[in-house]
Order: sequence, then C-alpha cells, then structure tokens
Amino acid sequence: MFGRIVNRVRDMFAPRSVVVKNPRVISADEHRIDPALVSAEARATCEALKRRGFQAYIVGGAVRDLMLGVTPKDFDVATDATPEQVKRCQRRAVIIGRRFKLVHVIFGREVIECSTFRALEGAGQRKDATGRVVSDNVFGEMWEDAARRDFTINALYYDPQTQELFDYHRGFEDLAAKRLRMIGDPAERYREDPVRMMRAVRIAAKLGFTIEPATEAPIPKMAKLLENVPSARLVDEVLKLLTSGHAVACLSKLRQEGLHKALLPLLDVIVSEPDGEEFLMLALKRTDERIAVGKKISPSFLFGTLLWPQVVKRWRYNEDEKGMSRMAALHAACVDVLATQCQQLNIQRRYQADIHDLWMLQARFERRTGKTAYALVSHPRYRAAYDFMLLRSLLGHVPESLVQWWDAFALSDEETRAGMIAEAQREARMTGDAARSHRRRAASAGGETPAEDGERRSSRRRRRSPRRSSRSRQERSDA
Repeated sequence: MFGRIVNRVRDMFAPRSVVVKNPRVISADEHRIDPALVSAEARATCEALKRRGFQAYIVGGAVRDLMLGVTPKDFDVATDATPEQVKRCQRRAVIIGRRFKLVHVIFGREVIECSTFRALEGAGQRKDATGRVVSDNVFGEMWEDAARRDFTINALYYDPQTQELFDYHRGFEDLAAKRLRMIGDPAERYREDPVRMMRAVRIAAKLGFTIEPATEAPIPKMAKLLENVPSARLVDEVLKLLTSGHAVACLSKLRQEGLHKALLPLLDVIVSEPDGEEFLMLALKRTDERIAVGKKISPSFLFGTLLWPQVVKRWRYNEDEKGMSRMAALHAACVDVLATQCQQLNIQRRYQADIHDLWMLQARFERRTGKTAYALVSHPRYRAAYDFMLLRSLLGHVPESLVQWWDAFALSDEETRAGMIAEAQREARMTGDAARSHRRRAASAGGETPAEDGERRSSRRRRRSPRRSSRSRQERSDA
C-alpha cells in the first residue's frame, strides 16, 4: 500500500513525456532499408498476423541495425494482437513471462519474439518502492507502445510488406546524427528499469554513438538502482556487453559512469591484482577480434577470464604458504573462487564446470610426458584452454615455447608426436638431474651430507602430507 502511494505521488510530480499519436511515415526511398536483410521468419510472422486482421511490425534493435546496413542477430515483432491471439495465428508459438507476457514464435532454430503493444499507463501496471516496474501486461495502442520504449532509435516500426517506416519520436534523425536519446524523462525511465542505464552504455559503445547530455547526466547518480535488479537479468546484460564485439569500449564506459560497481563488483579487485587489468583488457580485445571475424565466444571463457586473477593469487598462496602440490593447489584455488564469486555473479552451474576444466587444464599443459599429452589434445575443452594459455603467454605468464610445442603437437601425426614426447621426457630428466645436482651442491656447501639432505626433504614431505593416525592404520589392517 505504501509503495502504491509513493508511486502515485511520484507520477503526479514527474515530468510527462510528449504524447505523439501521429507518426512520421518514411518511405523506402528515404530510409533505404535493404529488404534482403529482413529475416524470412520475421516476415512470415507479420504476414500471418496481418491475414487475421491485426497490425504487425518489426521493431527495436532489428530496425536500427537494418537502417545501419547491418544484418540483425534477432528480430522482434510488435502487434495489437494479444499473446493468446498471436499464439493462435502461428503454427508453433509459446507464451512466456509473467512480468511482461511475450510470445516466442518458433521456426526451427530461429525464434521471433512477438510482443503486444503496451499501454502508456494502466491500473495493471505495478511498481516497487524504487519505481521499478515489476508487472506490466496492460495492452494499448501503437503510439503508446512507442512512448513506452526506451530510446528513440529503438522506437522505429518497420512494415516488411509495404516497406514503410513509422517514427514517433524522431529516431530517424537521431540515427543520422549518431545520437542516443531517451524517450521521456531519463531519471523516471531509469527508475522504471535500471537496466536501461547499462543498455545506454552498451549501445553507445557498440555503435559509436554519443549519449545525449540529458540522457547521460542521471546515470552516475542512479547507478545504485542496479542493486535492486534480479541477478539473472544482470548476468544476461553482462554477457551481452562482453559479446557485443566492443567489450573494451563498453567496460571503459561502465567504469566512467560508475556502473561497474553494481554490475561487476569484483572488477576493482581484478584490476588491483598484478597484471590483472592488462590481462583482462587483452582478453576482451581478443574477444572483440574473434567476434569481428564471425567466431563464436563461450560464456565460460569470458567468466573464466574475469575470475582468473583471483585464481592465480590463491594458487600461489596454496603452493607457497600451505605447501600443496601444484595440481592440488590449483584445484583448491578453483573451488574457492567458484564458491565465492559464482554466487555473487549468479553464474549457471553448467558454466561453472566448464570454467573449472578451463583453469585445471592450464596446469596440465605443463606436463608433456607419458600419455598426458594425448589425453589433453582429445579433451573437449582443449581448444578453449589452449586459447586461454595463449593469452597468458602474451603477458609472459607462460613460456612462448610451451605454446608452440602444443600447437605443433596438436597438428602432427602419430610418429612425430611420439618423437616430441620422447624429447620432452629427455628434457624433463635433464632438468630433474640438474635440480638434484644443485641441491647436493647446496647441501655440501651448508655442511650437510646427501643423506642429511634427503632426510630433510623427506621431513618436508611428511609435513605437507601428515601420516594417518595409528587408529586409522589399525582399522585398515583389521579390514
């Protein structure tokens, strides 16, 4: 009840957006959208609705990309049909969502998201105490739906049949000027959905647009509102940001606006580690390069990159301070970091298993003897782990010769592989002999006999791995 009163008072004094009921209709000769870039599935969805007498348009980021001459990654359709009516018009469709009811129209692997025009205001709209919309399934007219959208460049409606473009809020001019402008009062719109602040940063960085001063001004002051957003939505936005192809620019802008503290609270910790910021920026740069040439990016790889500096810190501590073996120290570090950070970032369990494998393979790359090498190159996540090791080598954390060895081993035939492993075994024996000889000379210089040196090292191993209790030994013998 108190929340409703707060919302009602805020709505009474909040500045109203300009109501525009008649759009500017832009012809194909003026907007120059290439019909060949329009998805056949999106066109079929619109045609099926129009045959039943409904309105249907392609909207949102798809129209923006079409006007920029870029093939959209996905297509959204807006209509005056209710979700139930949309479902009846399509061959395969599923109604999803409670906060905002949507319809997913399914064409094999292609999914078209279809939404009903939202009303500008309505009794069915509910907000929490901060002004965030938590429920909104009040349907309205097309001009109301346009006023409800976030940015002017996302409030363009394209009819694939007539090839006409409908513009209610001068989004066409803003696209030409490379300007990102909020519809209505920016502060009020950010309260309704704080994720819009992140979206503004991502779109501006991705397209190289300038955020309008009135749209940008409230962001640093309202960044704390992101703490009220469900973590699942934040993770989705983080992935969109990191896979936008402009992750470096996006992250720099997030830090500039102060949004990273709510979005990526561990970012300050990452960049404070030795080489942490350099490693992160290098990884994001390589990610942007892969996306630019059409290669896929795994969320596990991205999250593994973000958390790796923390793993390295604990890995070293486990080896140096706890006396753990190298593999055991890395495993313990992986488990600790995943337990502490994945809960905060809400990383799904299926990603956590992949991240753990990605990290553990970094230590296995150091072993090039026996059957280890054969098992490693056949591992399902070998390629991702190799790319991760390559990143580490660019900062000098891994010898370049090790990366070259694995690259050659993966591409060689069986006979060449056997020769490479034999050579690696000879090198390992020589290295071991040199280390033992160095220890003997050091022991002699310190007045120790080889036997005393051996006893000292045996004592150290016993401290690292305590013996079982006499009770455990007795139980084992009884068994």
